[in-house]
Amino acid sequence: MYDFTYAKPATIADAVAVLAGDDEAKALAGGMTYIPVLKQRLAKPTQVVDLSGLGLSGITVTATTVTIGAMTRHCVVAASAEVRKAIPALAALAGGIGDEAVRHRGTIGGSLANNDPAACYPSAVLALGATIVTNKRSIPADEYFQGMFTTALEQGEIITSVSFPIPEKAAYEKFKNPASRYAIVGVFVAKFAAGVRVAITGASQGGVFRHEGMEKALSANFSPDATAGVSTPADDMNSDIHASAEYRAHLVGVITKRAVAKA
Repeated sequence: MYDFTYAKPATIADAVAVLAGDDEAKALAGGMTYIPVLKQRLAKPTQVVDLSGLGLSGITVTATTVTIGAMTRHCVVAASAEVRKAIPALAALAGGIGDEAVRHRGTIGGSLANNDPAACYPSAVLALGATIVTNKRSIPADEYFQGMFTTALEQGEIITSVSFPIPEKAAYEKFKNPASRYAIVGVFVAKFAAGVRVAITGASQGGVFRHEGMEKALSANFSPDATAGVSTPADDMNSDIHASAEYRAHLVGVITKRAVAKA
């Protein structure tokens, strides 16, 4: 680990001031990804800004939305009776992230800011059409994710909360790496009155994406059988030691069918 200055501001304004004034400063949420990166000397920040003192945790549920503070840990979302009642698929997703240690330290805001291509939360945010709220603005999910490890966040911009519309039905399924529990392919399906949204994580070289073919088929007929004729090209799929591009493309269909059946 390289030397850096550690800061733990007490207000969002103070945190933003540090981050906006130093291009090499980095924010720290739960640290489940960033601390290993620092330990392996894969990053060399001038300052690490700990966001844990900003009061950004908590869950608020209304008749139409579930709003989760950016520093809310995965285990809290998974255990929330309100989330389980409003969007049970979201609570189930949070309960399947990593292992127990990760769930007790990792945060929703940290996951979304990092935008790992195999992370679970991005699929829920995109499929549910959530809004990412920062210290500057509100960003629709369809505009937020911009590729692998890339988001619409600007320097000095901090996620403060995420607001999820409550769907009629939803489910998340993933084919997970047995060691890390990252999604080799993960599918979140959400049914609204206006139609169905389907988001895929773990599969694409570009990170999380909406599957328009699945959405069209399921909006016409929300049943597992409706996905049978929908194909997924392997051209843009990831290929690594865990699964080839062709296998991931095949899994998209299999896991989507399971998610619909669960919903």
